[in-house]
Amino acid sequence: MGKAERGPRERMVFSAAQLIRREGVASTGMRQVAVDAAAPRGSLQHYFPGGKTQLVDEAVGWAGGYAAGRVARFLAALPEPTPSALFAAMVRQWTAEYEAVGFAGGCPVAAATVDCAESVPSTRQAASAAFATWTGAVAQALTDMGVPEERAGALATLMISSLEGAILLARAEQDVRALTTVARELGPVLDAAVRKRNG
Repeated sequence: MGKAERGPRERMVFSAAQLIRREGVASTGMRQVAVDAAAPRGSLQHYFPGGKTQLVDEAVGWAGGYAAGRVARFLAALPEPTPSALFAAMVRQWTAEYEAVGFAGGCPVAAATVDCAESVPSTRQAASAAFATWTGAVAQALTDMGVPEERAGALATLMISSLEGAILLARAEQDVRALTTVARELGPVLDAAVRKRNG
């Protein structure tokens, strides 16, 4: 669904997520979100009576759902679904962005966690739930590829933690080196976890 096809509420949540990933929570203003979303005046108070905290929490939730949904799209595009190929696709999303438009954007869930985990309990909970949604989608994909269920959750956590850390390093270094490194180094570990099928 393109930005123009969303209603004003959805546009504001989407815009908030995009602003948070570039500016952080503190620098993302409600008025800026409304302008970016081309939302009618007064719609912020109407749709988000809980104010900025509610909007941020919903933007974080949207980002977790978006990341989880990307897992299925990545899998559908792979000629041969393997854990390493899935992780490479997850990483490639970021290397492609950074090589095309620079290093200004990060993960909105990570940004909200850094900015609000201690000060805003609802945002910390939203971030935790967003990461759980994303991790669950990756773990299910790994299980479907033959990774034993008892390892899939741990490996999904390893993949997402490695990706988030590499995003941070890439932004600090203004270089995709950390991203390409984690994809290369983790790939064989992930593929080795696939239970060999008899036959």
